[in-house]
Amino acid sequence: MKPNILQSWNNSWPTVRSTKPLPTDEGVVDQAGFNTIEVDELFDSVNQASSITGQSVLYRSLTQPSGSIEEINAKQEAVREIQQSQAVRKNIENIVANSVEKEENLYVLLFGEFLGAMGTARENHQIEGYGYRQYRRGIRFMLELSGSVYASETPSSPYLKDIFGKINSFSKSRVYSLMVGPVYNTEKGLKSKEERKGSFVPATIFNPSIFKPLLITIILAVIWLLAQVLSFGIPGISFGGGTLWGLILVPFLLVYFPVIGSYDRDNCIIPLRDEFKKSQELGDTLDALGQLDELLAIIKFSEKYGSATILPEIIESAHHSINLVEVKNPILGFQNNTYVGNDFKMEEDKLVFVTGPNSGGKTAFCKTVTQVQILAQAGCYIPAKAATLSVADKIFYQAPEISYLDDGEGRFGTELKRTKDIFLASTAKSLVVLDELSEGTTFEEKMESSANVLDGFYRKGNSTILITHNHQLVDVFIDKAKGVAKQVEFADDVPTYKLIAGISRVSHADRVAKKIGFSKEDIDNYLADSK
Repeated sequence: MKPNILQSWNNSWPTVRSTKPLPTDEGVVDQAGFNTIEVDELFDSVNQASSITGQSVLYRSLTQPSGSIEEINAKQEAVREIQQSQAVRKNIENIVANSVEKEENLYVLLFGEFLGAMGTARENHQIEGYGYRQYRRGIRFMLELSGSVYASETPSSPYLKDIFGKINSFSKSRVYSLMVGPVYNTEKGLKSKEERKGSFVPATIFNPSIFKPLLITIILAVIWLLAQVLSFGIPGISFGGGTLWGLILVPFLLVYFPVIGSYDRDNCIIPLRDEFKKSQELGDTLDALGQLDELLAIIKFSEKYGSATILPEIIESAHHSINLVEVKNPILGFQNNTYVGNDFKMEEDKLVFVTGPNSGGKTAFCKTVTQVQILAQAGCYIPAKAATLSVADKIFYQAPEISYLDDGEGRFGTELKRTKDIFLASTAKSLVVLDELSEGTTFEEKMESSANVLDGFYRKGNSTILITHNHQLVDVFIDKAKGVAKQVEFADDVPTYKLIAGISRVSHADRVAKKIGFSKEDIDNYLADSK
């Protein structure tokens, strides 16, 4: 079970990108794949959430995509209900909008830094005084959120019902009772009104204000009685009424504020906020709020993308399967009408080779496939005209890695270790992208090692895409009827960014060298100019 968003913040000020990828053999996407697929950049493109909790939940969905077809389909159903019902959408938008304005009040209460009575807050997370104002604002946010959902009509889709149910369940928690008050400070700790019933243990009632009417009334009565005694009972000493009150009241005020304020802060506010931070119910409620905002963000991403988007059809399959029509890159194609879409299918053929010259779009396309797979498993729209895919239990992307002085293996060994980890962790339901294989060795050894690795993945039965310039390796597998060959298209040495059938046998290295100013002619000119 995933930690709720409050738990992911790990007792510190809320951070949107707090969720981390799981280890290679545990999560759908591991850290290396996360970096190569550019999930951070994918989040920036999709992120239309307006609350901190919503952004945090969306980031979690992309960092740790769901592996459950039931969960993904339920999320899609919720998205459709929000889109199809104006009343449901307006209600959720109002709940989220009201929360955006006030959610920071809760974070200040939970994670703020107390500066003391004489401190001056210069940052949002700092608390001056004794924390009464921050306490009142923080609990008001949670009570208003709970009340707004309680007063709402519950949507019909199971996913939304569950979200509303989590928020409504908060009203049955101990933390909710403490927030509603009164809070009783007893020898056995802080107690809610319900817990206090039938108890005869002495207690004081926590009032989140420096002004305690009953206490002040009692103290003033004592001062008045003392003044009466002093005005009559000391021979040879005479006090005027105002003088006497001043002599007694000023010291009282100097002592009252720091004593009462410090007592409430240390014995009530800080213990209460510590309990709030550990509350499963409060964390689940924040999580539910984030889920509502995430659903709105998914819809807004689709509306703002600028070209066709679709909620993909998620199917059951014994092995990974994907079929995309006019798919575009979620990042590069965002509000870019000139971006070229492509068709792509991996159903019965489990091995696809993508060849072509540099800067033709091979890597961008393969990142498109993996990013789309992640979006689909986050329950999100994808930029395509049609899409059918199965859930990938693992999404791997291996790119060339730099070897380090202390790894002892060199580039070939470093990359082979990564390939081995992917191979051992993958199953028939995995999606694997390999950007070249067996770099850092001779051509003959590269051919043999690459063929062995690819044959192993082929026999595992997962979807494997290889980006390569090695057309001889592709020939070996195509001749054995293992896999499909694709290439990026060029027209008059200019990439069209279309993926077509076939094997590219040209490199266009000279074209790239000329583009960056480092062709043979450029080198000759540099040398000539230096003489």
